[in-house]
Amino acid sequence: MNRALTRRSVAAVLSLLAVAAAQAQPFTASTDPARAQVTLPEPARPELPSIILIGDSTVRNGHDDGQGKGADGQWGWGRPIADYFDANRVNLVNRAVGGLSSRTYRTSGHWARTQAFIKKGDWVLMQFGHNDASPVNDASRARGVLRGTGPESEEIDNLLTGQHETVYTYGGYLRGYIAEIRAAGATPVVCSPVIRKRWEADGLKVQRAGANYAAWAAEVARQEGVAFIDLNEWGARRYEALGKAAVDGLFPRGTPEETVHTNLAGATLNAQLVVAGLIQAKVLPDAFYTRRFTPDGADDRPVADARKVKVEAPRDPALPSLVLIGDSTVRSGGQNGAWGWGERLAAFFDIRRINIVNDAIGGRSSRTFFTEGRWAAVLQQLKPGDTLLIQFGHNDGARIGDPAGKNRGSVPGIGDDTVEDTRPDGSKETVQSFGWYLKRYIADARVKGVSVVVLSPIPHKDRWQAGQPRDFENYAAWGEQAARENGAQFIDLTMFVTEAYRAVGAAQVDGYFADARTHTNDAGAVFNATQVVRGLKQLPGQPLQSYLREPAL
Repeated sequence: MNRALTRRSVAAVLSLLAVAAAQAQPFTASTDPARAQVTLPEPARPELPSIILIGDSTVRNGHDDGQGKGADGQWGWGRPIADYFDANRVNLVNRAVGGLSSRTYRTSGHWARTQAFIKKGDWVLMQFGHNDASPVNDASRARGVLRGTGPESEEIDNLLTGQHETVYTYGGYLRGYIAEIRAAGATPVVCSPVIRKRWEADGLKVQRAGANYAAWAAEVARQEGVAFIDLNEWGARRYEALGKAAVDGLFPRGTPEETVHTNLAGATLNAQLVVAGLIQAKVLPDAFYTRRFTPDGADDRPVADARKVKVEAPRDPALPSLVLIGDSTVRSGGQNGAWGWGERLAAFFDIRRINIVNDAIGGRSSRTFFTEGRWAAVLQQLKPGDTLLIQFGHNDGARIGDPAGKNRGSVPGIGDDTVEDTRPDGSKETVQSFGWYLKRYIADARVKGVSVVVLSPIPHKDRWQAGQPRDFENYAAWGEQAARENGAQFIDLTMFVTEAYRAVGAAQVDGYFADARTHTNDAGAVFNATQVVRGLKQLPGQPLQSYLREPAL
């Protein structure tokens, strides 16, 4: 398309849309659901840049509270996506409204009110389409748009509002938003509508909307040179990877006819796709993210290659050993500036009298450390008089059955419940509970005369301040119970670190992390190693006290 023609078309559309906005009627919730009064959030910290969301109920459903049904109610992805951004660096402002289209978000006045919060340096994500195929003119909602992305328009006398109105194409409305966002000095991002739960006859493939709204959204984004996130295609691929039964669990229970509105789990899946799209298009600074994802839902952080991380052997086999097993928060190897507390623990011990053997590996859970055979290799080296420290939990919460979970999730709890999971090679695996794996480690080690200490995970950077729910509450409880009932000791490292973070304050804690939320840098690793030692000193009998020394840090 000729760029000069495009600019003239956009200018014309903006002019006409401005007239339409000026003619917008007062809210009449009793007669026009699209204009129902809703209280929309404002930027929590106006001095920070903002990510502003506009769209329909698949972005923000109702009052954004799950209709009082908790996680099983209807949720838009705009709620869970907030968890993936650092609120100390950027606002996440979800101003989507259920029931609206690209047309009625503007004509009902919501866009004008949202524009008041858009400033230079902000980002605005738009996702419309689910309601745009409705009738253009009726006495119910009158929210439909003309099909396509061209300059066509239609004059109507709106049967709902009683006003004369010019209705434009879907692409025309998107271009209007894009132009006005840019005029405010902000960056627009276009998302296709999220995928519907509609399967082909074979029950294996999901029906795409690639010939209409998803394609039109992509076309407008390409022509206008803005980032595009294909929630339609990426969502379809995720659904197909999960399968029908699992996808049903992403929608409210007892509503098999529901194909659009997800529960909180489904909204979280869509939120992860949005994050993946933002990362892929390099839209936002890396420091904004607290979690990163790829389009298949996997954590964007690399998982250590087991082939390149050998099981560490004791330096002096004649000495007792303090052996560590866990994940990347125990051992990160300096990747991207991250270090685990286990890599700084030796400074607190007299290594002339005890070996410090760090066999933790990044990306592992209590399950994969066992199934990959690493535990068998560690166990072979253990001997009477050694001490084993165990810290898992950061990766155990991955959803079983979801390929994005990298086959890491364990069954919640400490019981004997199992779930069957499919490996990438098609083989089946019986997955045990988090507590089952801990109990296996404890039992195996004690048979060899080894003392065992279970530690709860270190807290995330955004989950330690006073007034917040404690981090890893369930994993701490399961770890403590598994230890108590099976002859091991327990350190609530989550709370040891939490209390220490509270003592030094947010400014200092921020300087302890190599990424947005999880992995500490060298200073943070030393700080957390100090808390591990504090916990060891408080164990009954102080079993390692004679090996400790003042560190020369």
